[in-house]
Amino acid sequence: RFIAKPCALNLGIQDSGPHRAQPNAILEKVFTSITKYPDGKRLEGLSKQLDWDVRKVQRWFRHRRNQDKPTTLTKFCESMWRFTFYLSIFFYGIRFLWTAAWFWDTRQCWYNYPFEPLTSRLYYYYILELAFYWSLMFSQFTDIKRKDFLIMFVHHLATIGLITFSYMNNMVRVGTLVLCLHDASDFLLEAAKLANYAKYQRLCDAFFMLFGVVFIVTRLGIYPFWILNTTLFESWELIGPYPSWWLFNGLLVTLQILHIIWSYLIVRTAYKALMRGKVSKDDRSDVESSSEEEDVTSNSTKGVFSTSSNGSNRINGHVASGQWTEE
Repeated sequence: RFIAKPCALNLGIQDSGPHRAQPNAILEKVFTSITKYPDGKRLEGLSKQLDWDVRKVQRWFRHRRNQDKPTTLTKFCESMWRFTFYLSIFFYGIRFLWTAAWFWDTRQCWYNYPFEPLTSRLYYYYILELAFYWSLMFSQFTDIKRKDFLIMFVHHLATIGLITFSYMNNMVRVGTLVLCLHDASDFLLEAAKLANYAKYQRLCDAFFMLFGVVFIVTRLGIYPFWILNTTLFESWELIGPYPSWWLFNGLLVTLQILHIIWSYLIVRTAYKALMRGKVSKDDRSDVESSSEEEDVTSNSTKGVFSTSSNGSNRINGHVASGQWTEE
């Protein structure tokens, strides 16, 4: 409100939403009471009832759906908040861990376990991370529902479970490594979104490509060969298969599965960007494009429904794109 909004206004981002649908009592009743995504049969019925072209009815529903979406200004402010948190907590973690013995030798995570001291800096690091992910968990139900809602829900549950579980079992040393590793790429994604909202396309593309490289290196390289190696093998060797070993590693492996899915989506988005010369449109876009909608309309009137490729691409809950209309 006091920092992000003035920055957005100075960058020329206006507090205006998409094109508003013209008032229509019949269509509004269908939209609010029956469906926001009418099928071909219902579209034909409404077009006859209103004496409108089918595409005009389809366009009205698209505009009406977009009307409820957050403005670019709102999304810029949210991304700036996340960027500020991710960047701050990452540098806090790096500064804290740089002098920690277990940062350089992961076997130190298990020496003298479970009687390792909990320092104040480590405690606040954990509390800040846990509070932030709880906020993401709750806001997910109040924000616009995304197509990757279930994946992000599982991610937040696994993250909160890991933070809480590792704290309760005093596995905070290896926990800090996991947290810092995950924060390494998130602020780059938010920076790319900020650049896109401000219409700096080249900067947006550069940040996204950098994000993709860092994400894949940290999540498919460092995480399995550094983190999972110490939790699966070094812990077993040094302290044995403690009762909670299976649950703890099960959650960590769940995160790795999500990492693989997101990495695939990142590579696919980057490939499309290279083929088209820029990062492609956000496949989780909040604002629906008219070309896609009308393609579906033309097929719908013939009884054939084609699914746009825009339905599935998402990266860690926030997929990069030339439009960056997500969140």
